[in-house]
Formats: sequence, structure tokens, C-alpha cells
Amino acid sequence: MSYELGNRLVIGVASSAMFDLSESDRVFRTKGEEAYRKYQAKNVDVPLKKGVSFSFVKRLLSLNDLSDNPIADPLVEVMLLSRNDPDTGLRVMKSIEYHNLPISRAIFMQGKSPYDYIPALNISLFLSGNSTDVKEAISLGFPAGHVMKSAIIDEEDKDLRIAFDFDGVLADDESETVMHTTNDLNKFHEHESKKVTQPHNPGPLKEFLVKISAIQKIEEQKKQKHPDYENRLRVSIVTARNAPSHERALNTLKEWGVMTNDAFFLGGIDKQLVLGVLKPHIFFDDQSKHLTSTSSVVPSVHIPFGVKNN
Repeated sequence: MSYELGNRLVIGVASSAMFDLSESDRVFRTKGEEAYRKYQAKNVDVPLKKGVSFSFVKRLLSLNDLSDNPIADPLVEVMLLSRNDPDTGLRVMKSIEYHNLPISRAIFMQGKSPYDYIPALNISLFLSGNSTDVKEAISLGFPAGHVMKSAIIDEEDKDLRIAFDFDGVLADDESETVMHTTNDLNKFHEHESKKVTQPHNPGPLKEFLVKISAIQKIEEQKKQKHPDYENRLRVSIVTARNAPSHERALNTLKEWGVMTNDAFFLGGIDKQLVLGVLKPHIFFDDQSKHLTSTSSVVPSVHIPFGVKNN
């Protein structure tokens, strides 16, 4: 029987998102592909250092212990999607093994981005350090994020904290378009108040949130059976919205059947101030101006979607 992906949370990661490839990239840029191939062959048994999204991936995979059969029926599947060919990608696979990550499935496409395979593999999130690949994936309607150079958070605990901006990430850019075209906060609030009971259309990461929420519900079921169990997965919304526009956002989440643990409606306050305390293992935002600030304190991912990125 074939291995089914439909009922799992599937994440696609490029090696550039998960590992520090700065030295490898320098060789490729300055000396060309042949020198790069020789460099990777020479260093094939030298493990790559952890990159920005490493902790997020590791902690996400650890949630598979919530499954009754973590090996045959995991809740989370992470696949490597690489521009390397199989030979030069061997170092990445060996690094995955060295770091004890249960990742066994990979796609290698020499010099080409593998994002076309996102729908076929039921991927809810594709992470890459290549901004061009991510922009092209988003333009095709695929859920993708550019992992920026940013702080790495990786403590000894087992928690996984995920933070999202709302507009242009979980929801589409309808409301951001109102703000962008009018440049009038009162018009924005008026628009949101008028449509308070109308859920937003989905943004790029809506399905990712829904599947994360499903794992949270499994955690709650476990806690009911084992009261001493401590929930590990925590989801937060960190948005520039404030009252009265907060209500439509909350109504939308309720309509989608999801609940977040925290919601920060900051009304223009620098998100870095909150995220520096919250310390998520990954934060998604559609506006690079916000991420320039947040990347100094938390792993930050740009979702190049919507009117703010046109």
C-alpha cells in the first residue's frame, strides 16, 4: 500500500532554510559549480551547522510522538526539497542523519527549484533561503516562505512556539489593500467593522495553521487522559491590527475552526518588543519592514504575498 500524505502535516524545506550554507554558497558564487562539487565531495562527512529553521523543524517532528504509531503513521512529514543534484546533496542527507532528524524523503533537482511539486506532495509550507524560489512559488498560489538571516532560538526544552502575522499570511490581502490604497486607518477600521461577521478569504498559510491546530487538539485529548501532560505546541498571532479591527480577525479564526493561544493586537507598536519576550521558534510576516526589526531577536520568515509585496 502506498504511503499517504493527505492526512498529515507536510512541510517542504530547502537545505538553505535548515542549515548554515554560507561557506558552501561562497564557494559556488566565487569559484563556480565544479569547485562547489569538489568542495561538497571533500566535506561530505563534515556535518553542516544548524540554520535558522532547524529548531522549528526538529521540534515539529518531535510532535510525532503524539501518534499511536509514530513510525508508520506520523502526524508530521518533513521533506527535503533541494536545488542540488543527488551527489552534491549527499552532504545534506548525512547532516540530517548526524543531527538525528527523522527525515528520509527528498527531492533533488540540479539547478532547478522543486516548488512545482508542492501540490503533488500535499505540502502546507515550503521554506527556503532562496527568495526568488519563494516569490515564484507564492505567485503560483503555493504556501511558501523566505527564511531570512535572523536570530536562532534553540533552548533545551521541548516546546514549539509559532507566531503569525494575520493579514497577508493567514488571511488574504483584502483589508491590507484598503489600508494601502486609502492610507487612512479610520477607513480600514470602518471596512473591518462593516464586514465583522464576514470571514476573511484564506491567505498562503491558512491550511498550515489548520493542520497545526489539529495537532493542538490531539495534545488536548492526551492531556485529558494524562492530566500531568504539559502541552508543547503554542500558537500566537502578532498583528498590527487593534480594536475595533481585531474582532473580524478573531471571528475568522473561529470560522476556520482554529484557536490560537495568544493574540497581540499591537496597533503599530514594533513587533520586535513583543517577540523578544515571546521568543517563537519561527515568525511569519508579509512585510519586510517588520521583519528587518524582528529578525534580530527571532527566526523570521517573509511571506511575499499580496499588495504589500507588489
